[in-house]
This record gives sequence, structure tokens and C-alpha cells, in this order.
Amino acid sequence: MTPAALKALVAPYQRAMCDASEVSVRAAMADLFAPDATLHMCYPFGNLKGPDALWSTCINPLLTAMPDLERRDMIVLAGTTPEGQDWIGCMGNYMGTFTKPFLDIPPTGHLAHMRYHEFFHVTDGKITQMQAIWDIPELMMQARAWPMAPQLGAYLCTPAPMTCDGLTVSGDGQASMDHVIGMLTALCRYPSNPDPAVMELDHFWHPRFNWYGPAGIGTGRGISGFRNWHQIPFLRGMPDRKLDAMGDLMSHWFAEGEYVCETGWPNMRLTLSNDGWMGIAPAGREVLLRSLDFWRMENGKIRENWVLVDLLDLYAQVGIDVFARLREFNKARNIGALSISIGMT
Repeated sequence: MTPAALKALVAPYQRAMCDASEVSVRAAMADLFAPDATLHMCYPFGNLKGPDALWSTCINPLLTAMPDLERRDMIVLAGTTPEGQDWIGCMGNYMGTFTKPFLDIPPTGHLAHMRYHEFFHVTDGKITQMQAIWDIPELMMQARAWPMAPQLGAYLCTPAPMTCDGLTVSGDGQASMDHVIGMLTALCRYPSNPDPAVMELDHFWHPRFNWYGPAGIGTGRGISGFRNWHQIPFLRGMPDRKLDAMGDLMSHWFAEGEYVCETGWPNMRLTLSNDGWMGIAPAGREVLLRSLDFWRMENGKIRENWVLVDLLDLYAQVGIDVFARLREFNKARNIGALSISIGMT
């Protein structure tokens, strides 16, 4: 299918989720998803089968917690991977008034936001596979209920591309993809070569680039922000990182114009061998990371990079139950439903 046809296919579901209701969303899901679609959802949801499971396990609890839930897509890309698969990639924010608990996260009574990266594999006009990360720690932080170490990077509601063209992207993206893959290849030269210069950051990245990391890591600007608030502690803790196309690791790449995206479940293998990353003690365990990413090029360099990593799954792999810690953290709080007066009397 062409990128335009793929985007048209998913559009009714996106529209239904813009003003989410059970009737409209479930009808759109029934039309879009194959009945036996494999749905790889972030921790704690796990792997699901079919649209009914996606509704009951994920979307309905979120809609219950935010009755005025809306979906705000900011980037939508589509294309055929080098392996011949058709994929759609979406980045945006779920937003709504947070009035009831969600996964034991206390409601705030205020407008809340949670970034999503959702990728859809299309076969014969139906979604047959989904890979999705919702930034659940972002919601915990707004509720002042994040029970783990403070993040180093900045906290913010992740913005749309500064060019405001994330929903109208088109064109040949091969040059953009080649640049991003070249960047990742250069990154992997370090730390086996201990000189950070081998990563050629100046060559690949715009001097004012923004790296929008997941809540728990945060956002950094420019090489100094990227290095200090993400890369240095990440590589100190897990210096042996290995990327896709190795053993059970596999990524799916596609690009349009100045935009590139990648999805993998998982797509990185690392050993948590040293201290220094997100306050996690060196467990000496191999971990697999799921990272769903978008890049935007500008004048031949990467200007913006949106990254979501399933950090809650990583914690679980090393024996840390973030949700148990969350419940301990909130024992002295009322986490029941909130009723906010309309204020007109």
C-alpha cells in the first residue's frame, strides 16, 4: 500500500479517539484491526490478542480515568520497510481531565497528558500487529506519584515538530533514513573506542537539536544536554549495548521526506553492569529494551528526536516492581475518584 493509503486506513480510528466514546472507538477498532491481531503493549499490559482485548485492558481503563479523553496525533508516518512490510507510526499525546485512578496512579483533577508512540503493521488492509509504548511514568509525575529516582533531563509535555508538518509528511525518505542509520552506527563505535569524538555528534546532529526522552530520563537540548542528561549515565550503566538485527532483535524502519521512524520489540540488548543510570543498582543482568523512535531532519542534520523506551518493563526485568512501589508511595493518599464542580452556581 502507498503511504497515503495506509494513513487513510488508520484515519477513522484516529478520529474516533479524538473525542473518545465506547461506541465510536469500538466500531472503528472492529473495522481496522484483524480479529486475531497481535498487540504488543508496554508494561504492565503485555501481549494482547484482538481489538476487544485492547479495549478492555488498555483504552477503556484510560477513558474511565479521563472521561473527556482525546487523542492528539502530532506525527503520522507510513511506508514499506526494506523487508516489504507495510507499517504506520504515530506519535502524540493522550489528554483529558484526570478524575479517576489509572493503574493505581492517583487522579489530579486537572488536564493530564501522556505521550504515546504506536506502530501498526498492516496486512491485506487490516492491522495484524501493534507495537505501542504509553509514557505511563509521565502520568505518575503529574500526579506527584513517581516512586523511583528523579530524572536528569527536563520534564515537559512533549511538543509537536517545530515545523508543524508532522501530519502532512510525504516524499522519498531514503536519504533521511541513511543519515539516521549512519548516526546510530557511529554511536556504537563508543565505548569500545573510548574517545567520544568517534561518535561524530557534530556531523549528525543539529547544534540546537532536542532529544525528547521518556519520563524517567527527560529531555535534553544540544550535544551537552543529550550527553549529560541521557547518554553519559546510559552508557556508564550499560556500556555493551547492541542494536537491532542481532539474534532475536529486529527493527522495522520506514521514512518519509525529512522524517524517519523505527519500531522494535525489542531492539536493544544490554548488560546492566555499572551504576549511574536512573538510580538502578548494577544488577549484572542482561536486559532487552523496547525503543520506538521518530527523527526529523533539517538541513541535512537531525533537529528533533522523539524517543520512548518501555522503562517499566526494564525495571521489571531486574526485579523492581514499580507499581508495588507506587502503592507504598501512595498509602497516605486518597486515590479515589474526584468530582470537580462545574463552578456555575
